[in-house]
Amino acid sequence: MSDAPTERVIKRSESLCPVCLKLLEATLVERGGEVFLEKSCGAHGSWSVPVWRGEPRYEDWTRPKSPAHPEVIYGRVEKGCPFDCGLCEAHRQYPCSVLLEITNRCNLGCPVCFADTPCEPVRAEEPDLQTIGWWYERVMDAAGACSIQLSGGEPTLREDLPEIVALGVKKGFSFIQVNTNGILIAGRPGYAKMLRQAGLSTVFLQFDGTEDRIYTELRGRPLLDVKMTAIDQCGAAGLGVILVPTLAAGVNTGDIGSILRLAVKLSPVVRGVHFQPLSYFGRYHVAPEPAGRFTLPEVIAAITGQAGDLSDRWNLLPPGTENDHCSFHGSFLVMPDGRLKATSPSADLCCRGRSDGREGLLRTISTVARQWSPASSCCPAGSPAKGDVDAGKPLFAEGDVIDLDAFLERGRDFGFSISCMAFQDVWNIDLDRLRDCCISIMSRDGRLIPFCAYNLTSETGQALYRGR
Repeated sequence: MSDAPTERVIKRSESLCPVCLKLLEATLVERGGEVFLEKSCGAHGSWSVPVWRGEPRYEDWTRPKSPAHPEVIYGRVEKGCPFDCGLCEAHRQYPCSVLLEITNRCNLGCPVCFADTPCEPVRAEEPDLQTIGWWYERVMDAAGACSIQLSGGEPTLREDLPEIVALGVKKGFSFIQVNTNGILIAGRPGYAKMLRQAGLSTVFLQFDGTEDRIYTELRGRPLLDVKMTAIDQCGAAGLGVILVPTLAAGVNTGDIGSILRLAVKLSPVVRGVHFQPLSYFGRYHVAPEPAGRFTLPEVIAAITGQAGDLSDRWNLLPPGTENDHCSFHGSFLVMPDGRLKATSPSADLCCRGRSDGREGLLRTISTVARQWSPASSCCPAGSPAKGDVDAGKPLFAEGDVIDLDAFLERGRDFGFSISCMAFQDVWNIDLDRLRDCCISIMSRDGRLIPFCAYNLTSETGQALYRGR
């Protein structure tokens, strides 16, 4: 009698060869409590890559939604998905967020970097303000007033970053973020205030853990003090901060609870934590071992297991916009005792029936802008910028009856989000998921490329889109 675990095919899809980037048939198979993406290339071999481990089950993690095909098409289909992104008519979702890469310069040489940005590039590649203005217009025409992320490289290296932010506001975008390592924000007093005055909403801060050993391994140097100073500077300027940990199995996956506890302590300056499990592209395109994968259910288990003291109810939910298996999110209120009260519904209430994909997209844009924007109380001296979660009126009147006005007031200032996005690389890319992507990068020639397609590289570092 065989001891081999039973195998069940969940679905069939398409993927790419990690060596030659050829289009391949792919199968998602459940075996031994895990889900694997399996594919074969006649020239380069076969792969079986874990994409889902643990509970909830892959097929139970669902939020049905109708497609919302983009109306403005910048890509012409010649070779087929994923080789003609623009977006094209085969795509099933509008962008909810668009990244504009405004520089290829950086002031770190991180071992892990999806952009593979050199610390000292041979030639700086920086679009001028006229080009960036055209990019903004292209985004507005295709996606409306979605969220904008200014990225790079390290975007704060551009002396005209405040002008770039102000230009985006002038073009009609009300929610603009900057993706940053925080070094210049920490090192230049008053710089965060300049960005805020220009119209910046939120700082998307690289924040991998609460110990310097983590930064030394993932970023090449200790950076915790720099991160904390950057958060203080943002708080003083009235900027909201989202902490963005890149999760590397065995490096900082045991620090998830500590990251969350610190983030809650730093509310309302810190508006939430957005986890990103390590993807194997860009500078880090080595073939991963199965143990190197950290899947969405494992992130959920780490949150509830390591930070169980923070909340009695987590209500982490499938996304309402992108593919079900790309992400999760939960909305919370930081209570006066420093614990989290879930404000998002339970999965059985939120995820019944089929929702409209376009309506879900608009809700996502609105919710992210509301939750990630700075708190109204942020942040004069002596205020919650230093983590005073007890600030504000008592939430309960006599007899444990909730004071609704105080609750709503606290909700405006002490909202907190926990989310996670599992980006795909050349080994685990599922084109069915890619067609639902709502995060795009603006290419140099003005096309909108799904994030995972734009950053995808072969095992030798050959890019599908970046630099082309």
